[in-house]
Amino acid sequence: MKKIVSCPTCQTEIQWSSENKYRPFCSERCKLIDLGAWADEEYSIASEPVSPLDDFSSQAADNSNPN
Repeated sequence: MKKIVSCPTCQTEIQWSSENKYRPFCSERCKLIDLGAWADEEYSIASEPVSPLDDFSSQAADNSNPN
């Protein structure tokens, strides 16, 4: 028995199987819509805020110690 899942983009029910080359999406169109949303920064992954200066400061400290 194959598992039925909903496409994350359009909610169409599809079979979860290795035969579906677009899984978890129902089609290439839905896959590209999702990719576009990531590229437009509509989605994000939660993380600690990072200041660009923090990264620079840590690199400068590493380079100042010759040992």
